[in-house]
Amino acid sequence: MSEIDSLEYNTARPKMLIPEYGRNVQKMVDHAVSLEDREERNKVAQAIIKVMGELKPELRDVEEYKPKLWTHLFIMSNFELEVDSPYPLPNREELKEKPKRVAYPQTRIKIGHYGKNVELLIAKAIEMEDPDEREALVKTIACMMKQFYLTFNSTSIEDDMIIDHLAKLSDGKIQLTDVSYLPSTGSILKANGTNKNSSNNNKKSNNKNRNNSNNKNRNKNNRKRY
Repeated sequence: MSEIDSLEYNTARPKMLIPEYGRNVQKMVDHAVSLEDREERNKVAQAIIKVMGELKPELRDVEEYKPKLWTHLFIMSNFELEVDSPYPLPNREELKEKPKRVAYPQTRIKIGHYGKNVELLIAKAIEMEDPDEREALVKTIACMMKQFYLTFNSTSIEDDMIIDHLAKLSDGKIQLTDVSYLPSTGSILKANGTNKNSSNNNKKSNNKNRNNSNNKNRNKNNRKRY
């Protein structure tokens, strides 16, 4: 048999039930299934679990880390591995069940760039009975709205627009009169890095103009020389 004929291709290999652990781990599992001595199978299964834990260290942050590894082991053996597991055996039928569909919120957001959370905060402010707490929350909401607006629309915004938008989002139940506490547009843009980018663009533009001017003067001197 030639060397080419002895090559083993992935397309000709058995399908791996959990390919994330690799072909070698799958072979170890298949070997464990083939062992006749139960005590020997238990030893090999424990060794496989250690290898799986080393290959998938991110699973250590998952709740029920060890039970998850043992569940994967039984799945990789197609539930044919008979060993003394320290955890209850997984139910094969339950694992096949599709997860329940998560309901997607269908409520419409009135002004997109403020998001749903701002609307929830406004609803909370409307329900507040303590006037001081209500005023403090409204001020916080107004500041957030201005920051969010400039995050998604990197242009200037008049504070009167925040007044109008807050009234609209609250169905007229919150009417601002004093917005002197709102952060300035310049400070927000600076925090967002907009001014920095604008400054860099100005520097590039100035350097370009300077280079063009130098080239013109150089060409002019060359013409005089000849």
